[in-house]
This record gives sequence, structure tokens and C-alpha cells, in this order.
Amino acid sequence: MTSKIDEALDKLKHSGIRMTPQRHAILSYLMNERSHPSADEIYKALEHNFPSMSVATVYNNLKVFIDYGLVRELTYGDDASRYDADMSEHYHAICERCGEITDFDYPRLKAVEEAAFEQTGFQPDGHRLEIYGICKQCADITKH
Repeated sequence: MTSKIDEALDKLKHSGIRMTPQRHAILSYLMNERSHPSADEIYKALEHNFPSMSVATVYNNLKVFIDYGLVRELTYGDDASRYDADMSEHYHAICERCGEITDFDYPRLKAVEEAAFEQTGFQPDGHRLEIYGICKQCADITKH
């Protein structure tokens, strides 16, 4: 059975994208990390293994991954972009205190796209939903 990382690597390889050690490390990190890291966080996590790698290298590779549909960029307000390698349809709950982003699924919201089409004739190709509030850890701290 092939892993998601192997499938992503094959897609890049068949598209003529050369697989450098840094590119492989960035992609592997993203696919194994559930915290929706920023480019700076990715850089800091990998810099000890790749001392000559720059933050620009991380950004450039993230752009390649986005262009090939392997990663999505999450932008929320003025904060740094976050990156998510989970390309399944899912939504995000965002803590307004600590910034934690947590995935959740709610399949019935797909009906929103159908309603947009029925009511406006607009042909949606996706949607995005964020729920803002306070995560459990921050709420527990407040209670004490």
C-alpha cells in the first residue's frame, strides 16, 4: 500500500519536479504534522537537518506544493499563512487566544454549495468555513 507521501512524490516526479532532500523533508513534515504550521515553523523544525536551507526555500517549495494541489494555504486575517497537507474536505476551528487550528468534519455543509447554485446560478468549486472561539486548553486555563 502506498502512503500519501509516496503518492505526492509520484505526482511531483511525473510532473517533472525534481525531488530535492529539502523538498522531500518539507513535504514529509507537512503530511505528518497536524498543527497547520507557518513557513517559519516549518523552517525552524527542519533547519537543524538542513543548515543551508533558507526560509525562502520553504516558501518556494510551499508554492510548488500548492500549485500541484498537494497543500493548501490557510490565510486568516493579518497573521502568517498556515499550511495544510490534508486536502480532504474539512473545516477549521481557530482559537482566538493561542491561534491553534483544529480540523473538524461536517459533511452536511456541502449542501451550501448546492443552495448557492440553486439560488444564484453560481457554479461553486469549493467553500471554506472557519469557526472562531476559544480552544479547550485556553478555556481550561481561564477557569482556573
